[in-house]
Amino acid sequence: MDAEADGLVEVSEDGDPSRRRRVHGMLKLYYGLNEEGKAEEEQESLDPCDINGPHFDPEHYLNKLRRECSLAELMDQETCMVKQIRSLDSDMQTLVYENYNKFISATDTIRKMKNDFKKMEDEMDCLSANMAAITEFSACISGTLQDQHAQITKLSGVHTLLRKLQFLFELPARLNKCLELQAYAQAVNSHRRARCVLRQYSHLPSFKGIQDDCHAIMDKLAQELRQKFRDGGSSAKDLAQCVELLLQLDEPAEELCDKFLSHARSRLESDLQGLEAEIRPYPSAPAVKDVPARRSTSIAGAGSPADLSPKTSALPSPTSNTDILEFIDRGCNEFVSSLCLVIASYQELFINHAQAGELASKNIPQMANGKLHAFVDDLAARYFSLVERRIQEEKGVGDNSLLVRALDRFHRRLQAVAKLLPGSPVPNKGIEIVIRAATERVKQYLAALQSFYMDSLTDVRQALATPRLSVAGASVAGGGALHGGPASGRDAPTSLPELLSSLSASILNQIKSVLASVHLFTAKDITFSNKPYFKGEFCSQGVRESLVVNFIKFVCQSSRQFCESAGDKGGSTPPVLLLLLSRLCLDYETSTISYILTLTDEQFLVQHHSPVTPVTTLCEEAREAAQKLLNHYVKVQGLIISQMLRKSVETRDWVNTIEPRNVRAVMKRVVEDTTSIDVQVGLLYEEGVRKAHSSDSSKRTFSVYSSSRQQARYAASYTPSAPMDTNLLSNIHKLFSERIDIFSSVEFNKVSVMTGIIKISLKTFLECVRLRTFGRYGLQQIQVDCHYLQMYLWRFVSDENLVHFLLDEIVCSSAHRCLDPAPMEQSVIEVICERG
Repeated sequence: MDAEADGLVEVSEDGDPSRRRRVHGMLKLYYGLNEEGKAEEEQESLDPCDINGPHFDPEHYLNKLRRECSLAELMDQETCMVKQIRSLDSDMQTLVYENYNKFISATDTIRKMKNDFKKMEDEMDCLSANMAAITEFSACISGTLQDQHAQITKLSGVHTLLRKLQFLFELPARLNKCLELQAYAQAVNSHRRARCVLRQYSHLPSFKGIQDDCHAIMDKLAQELRQKFRDGGSSAKDLAQCVELLLQLDEPAEELCDKFLSHARSRLESDLQGLEAEIRPYPSAPAVKDVPARRSTSIAGAGSPADLSPKTSALPSPTSNTDILEFIDRGCNEFVSSLCLVIASYQELFINHAQAGELASKNIPQMANGKLHAFVDDLAARYFSLVERRIQEEKGVGDNSLLVRALDRFHRRLQAVAKLLPGSPVPNKGIEIVIRAATERVKQYLAALQSFYMDSLTDVRQALATPRLSVAGASVAGGGALHGGPASGRDAPTSLPELLSSLSASILNQIKSVLASVHLFTAKDITFSNKPYFKGEFCSQGVRESLVVNFIKFVCQSSRQFCESAGDKGGSTPPVLLLLLSRLCLDYETSTISYILTLTDEQFLVQHHSPVTPVTTLCEEAREAAQKLLNHYVKVQGLIISQMLRKSVETRDWVNTIEPRNVRAVMKRVVEDTTSIDVQVGLLYEEGVRKAHSSDSSKRTFSVYSSSRQQARYAASYTPSAPMDTNLLSNIHKLFSERIDIFSSVEFNKVSVMTGIIKISLKTFLECVRLRTFGRYGLQQIQVDCHYLQMYLWRFVSDENLVHFLLDEIVCSSAHRCLDPAPMEQSVIEVICERG
């Protein structure tokens, strides 16, 4: 049996918790308890077939089962009931074994309680007897002293009065003793306790003498307090105690306020003088001797903000002995802390303390608050002036961490002033300084970016001017690196596309570096960065608009300025630079601007609540700059070739020239330069779309000046009777030909650019020819030159008929101005051109 019980206990202990809860739940159900251990009030079931109800009838239940269930169901019901009975028996045994120790402990406790209660009854009986004796003894004493109670009360009152009179008579001596020991607070408290009594009985001679003596002593004490207050050598706590005691001695509150603030001003002004000494110029030059060494050690790699302005970022501030963080720390720890202590002490004395007690009726707080605000505003304005002067000395655009930490510390400490002095404009003015400092930093970065961009363009011009840079991009000399330092030939760009890529990448890297530096102002651990008065405006108007957008506009505007200094040869700007900048602006329009602004918006979480410049506007401006630069490039290159053609026409005697045997050298130069420009433009722009060429366009012997066409066109001009017919025929031909716009805008492809350059060149050639007079051989030389040009120039233009038409016009114009028009045979022209 014991083994079985042990087994049941083990099963119960090792069983799952749900089974144990079910067992205890059944026990509660048996006793009719709920979860809280209280008996549940439930209606009793009256069903005689409810096996769990109190009115259960076994016979009725069995009859019902036999009547309603089959034999198999009855056997199943029996099996189920047997299982339930066994389960209940097992659960009951388990409960008994689990609670066996508890039952034994409860039995012992009940037995012990019986013994304890018996002892407690004895003690209570003893206590009751003692209380009865005490009550009897107290009643006996009260009866004995009842007759003398009134007399005792009277004697107690007389004793109290004598003690008060003794205090009054001893008060002058007590006050003198406190005065000797400098226990001023105790003396004032003693005098305040007796002041009302002495004033009430001042008509009695004895009390009048005591009052006069006390007044003399308190006047002397007040004089010592005033002297201690004027000396100013005491601590802030002693000073506050002096003011409080003087107020209790009915000193004028306004005068005390002025004296307190005057004493505090002297100390705060000494802190301001110490700060001002930090931003004065150096007394001597030894501190600046190591500037070159610092400059050499502070040069960073390409892409760092230090590269933006190497002349300023590497140099320390020439007018400060300490860095900005140390300066702000000193100001906060000395001036701001002292100012907060003065405000707190002043408010405690003249505002908070004056609103209670005897001073409440004197309306001191309003007067004292006005004086405090004027005092704080004056000193804070001087402190802010020094802070702004020190911030203005931070001209470098290197590491921002010190400046940001200094501004953060400055902003944090001003919040203490805001809590101590609600309604004061001082915190707002400090916030304005923080905002101005951040805005000024952004302006410095913008100026540095602009300077870097112009320096990069200078380096590009130097690289383009080196003799090793070929038009085809074969090589480039290491004239100047884009990142502010000399570059080796190995590291320098080796072609025009690489030069463009290097320029674009260096500018983009600088923008990213600047954004990373400016992003310190919006770090999570910076208190002012999350303030609505700073973050929204700084991110949208400061960083996005003032820095990024203005720099993009500067790139476009500065690029357009290269088109404003055009002379006969395009001014001092190299044409290749115009082409390079046009491609740069076009790349900005297609992708770079959108990338930069998206990067800015993501880094700074720019919320476009205030109006900002849309991306489309900047892209349009960049495309306009690219178009203007490309048009100007076409114009400059066309004018360069036109200048050669003009000189070749104007410096030759076309009437007395010899019979042509070769193509003139200037025509070969024109073809060479055009080919070089074609390769140059092809490095940066796509090919473009050409019109379909005729089947014989590629033949070198093809010429629009065939003998049949020439005879048909010029035959009439060879007879003296038909000059008007020739002019009429030429004019009719022009009416039906397509109008050629020489200086129209070009598209962003190589074919369009080359077409524009060739149009300008051939139009200039045509106009120069119209101003000259030709002989027979002069006309033939023009025929040879034009045929040579036609052999090569048709490959560069979008429509070969354009070249055919302009060259045809040149030959036609020469024939009209020829004294003896005798055209050269086409076969001879072809032989000369092939040989040339």
